[in-house]
Amino acid sequence: MRPLPSLRILVGIAAAALATSAPPAASQAYPSKPVRIVVPYPAGGGIDIMSRQIAQRLAQKFNQAVVVENKPGAGTLLAAESVARAAPDGHTLLVTTDATMTINPHLYSKLPYDPVKDFVPVTQLVLLNQLLVANANLPVGNLKELLAYAKANPGRLNYASYGVGSQPHLAMEILKAQAGVDIVHVPYKGIPQAVPAAIAGEVQLTFSGAASTQAHIKAGKLKAIAIGGLRRLSIMPEVPTFAESGFPDVPANAWFGLFAPAGTPREIVIALHGEVTRLLREPEYMQREIVAKGYELVAGTPEEFASFLTADSARNARAVKISGARAD
Repeated sequence: MRPLPSLRILVGIAAAALATSAPPAASQAYPSKPVRIVVPYPAGGGIDIMSRQIAQRLAQKFNQAVVVENKPGAGTLLAAESVARAAPDGHTLLVTTDATMTINPHLYSKLPYDPVKDFVPVTQLVLLNQLLVANANLPVGNLKELLAYAKANPGRLNYASYGVGSQPHLAMEILKAQAGVDIVHVPYKGIPQAVPAAIAGEVQLTFSGAASTQAHIKAGKLKAIAIGGLRRLSIMPEVPTFAESGFPDVPANAWFGLFAPAGTPREIVIALHGEVTRLLREPEYMQREIVAKGYELVAGTPEEFASFLTADSARNARAVKISGARAD
């Protein structure tokens, strides 16, 4: 386990990592064997599904097997460490979320990987704006009414997250701090447990992706209160954002991103970036797999992703500090 680095400018680090190049013959031969995409979450979730779609596309393009390896556990540390230690030749990749790169560094005093030095960003895939939902019996219909109810009933409302330091935990703690309300945190193992708990009334509130809760909202089992992001979702245009509700600093969004081990030749990084972003931008794919599922397409350059990571890390550092969350 190594000491955590202090917050630094990721753009310069990423540029240096991208500048590393292999001899022409090496990049021309890529890939020379099966490619692994490591995902630090169980099979079947949104990030796993997108990773498998990317793997299929890369296999077709490169005429080489591309397999997804699910390596859940330890707050994404196991998967991240395995990719950080892999050869920087483009044959081992990581698709992960903000938890690995911009939240864990502030939750743990030590990590088995360096989120800055050990990886080069390839592309930020999508943003997942999180929806704050309430139990159907809670007598509120929007964020203003929810906060008024919470102020009138301090400590009587509970909210579910999928663990200490998870994105829902940080988002609600920022909202609580800014609004001056007392809502009790109840951590669950994951969204599959947290959403049913809100439906059943074990807790009154939780966060989840819009696509996974849309059916429950239409059925009257949950109420949509507010959603992260700068714009309303096209699949839920009636739900206001936290920003337009007066709380632009609530970090109610997560992201999926593709990374390679630091030192991976620039030619390989650019090849991967090009194929993956072309897939994401295909109109049919984008409508079916991104817009319809409540994601917001990003598909930016490695440098744009590095710049985003700098800002996201600073934002999450503040959120973790306010929440008081620690993972060790």
